[in-house]
Amino acid sequence: MRPFRMMLRAVDALEMGKTMLPSEPKTDMSARQRIKPQTKMPSAEVLRHLSADDAKLLRNTLAEPAEYIPHELLDSPAARQLLMEPVPEPASDSSEGEADADDSGVYRLANNFEGVPKLDREQHLFLRLNFCRRHVWQFFQQYKGKRLTAKSARDLLIWAHAVQEVRSQIVRENIPLVLAMAKRTKISGVDPSDLISEGNLALLRAANKFDSARGYKFSTYACRAILKSFSRVATRMSRHRGYFPTEFDPALEKSDYIEQRRLGVQDECVDELRAILDGRQAELSDVERKVIQARFALDNPEQDVDQKGKTLEQIGEMIGVTKERVRQIQNKALDKLRQALDGGVLSR
Repeated sequence: MRPFRMMLRAVDALEMGKTMLPSEPKTDMSARQRIKPQTKMPSAEVLRHLSADDAKLLRNTLAEPAEYIPHELLDSPAARQLLMEPVPEPASDSSEGEADADDSGVYRLANNFEGVPKLDREQHLFLRLNFCRRHVWQFFQQYKGKRLTAKSARDLLIWAHAVQEVRSQIVRENIPLVLAMAKRTKISGVDPSDLISEGNLALLRAANKFDSARGYKFSTYACRAILKSFSRVATRMSRHRGYFPTEFDPALEKSDYIEQRRLGVQDECVDELRAILDGRQAELSDVERKVIQARFALDNPEQDVDQKGKTLEQIGEMIGVTKERVRQIQNKALDKLRQALDGGVLSR
C-alpha cells in the first residue's frame, strides 16, 4: 500500500501548492506506432455468421486508428509465451517457490526465459496490452485498403477481445485511484459524480498512453492525468456559472407551450361543437343529435373529461337499431357538423 499512500500525500501537497509529482511525461510520438483505419469490413455473408456483439466490436475496431507503444521485448521469440501466460495475483505473504516481493510491495514474476528481464505485474500487463494492440496494428497494415476475409475477421476479433480484456483489468485495478482523489480534491460547485466520471475517462486514456519502459509507476502517470481532468471540469463549471449565474434547473428548460396550446384548441373545438348541437346550427335530426352526443360523450357539459363515449353497439341498443345503422347515422351527422364547423374555430 506504500505507493497508494505516497499518491495521497502528493494530492495533499498539490492542494498546498507544493507539488511532489514529477512533470507529466511527454510521450515520444515518433516511437508510437499509429495507423489510420483503411481496412474494409468483411462481406455481409461473413457478418451474418458473427454475433451482434462481435459485429459491433469489429465495426468499432475498424473505425478507430490502431496504435501501440513499441518495446524490445515485443520482438522477442518468447514474447507470445511470456506475455500471454496468466499473470499471478499479488500474494499477501511470500513463500518459497513463489514470486518474491520487493520493498515497494510489488511482486516480481519468476520468468525462466534466457535473456528476458524479470517483469513486475504492472509491466507485464502493459506489455501484454501493447502486444495485443500490435497484432491489431499489423492487421491494419496487412489489409490496408482491402476487405477482411472470414478468417482474418475472426483472428482480428480474437486480438480485439484481448485488448479489451487487458485494458479492463488495468482500469479495474486502478479505479480506487479515481475515487480517492475525487474524495480528497477540494473543488467547490462541482458534483462528485461529474468528477468521478471525468476521472474514469482520464484513467482510460492514461492506460492507452502509458509507456511502462520509462521506469516509473502507472499510478504516478494516472494521478497527474486525473488531476488535470479535475481541473478541466472545474474550469468548465466556472465558465458555465459565468454565462448562467443561476443554478441549472432541468424543469425550467422543458416548455409545455405546444401541449397547452393543443389542449386549448381541443377545448375550444369541444365547446364550439356543443354550441352547434345546442343551437341546432347543423340541422341535425333528433336521432343524429342523440347519436353524436352519446358517441363522443357530449351529453353532459359538467362530466369528467376522461369519460369515454359509448360504442356503436351500445348506442344501437339505446335507439333500437343495428350497429351498422348507427355508423351510417354517425357518418351523416359528422358531414353536417363538418360543414357547420368550417367557418368556426377550426378556420382560425
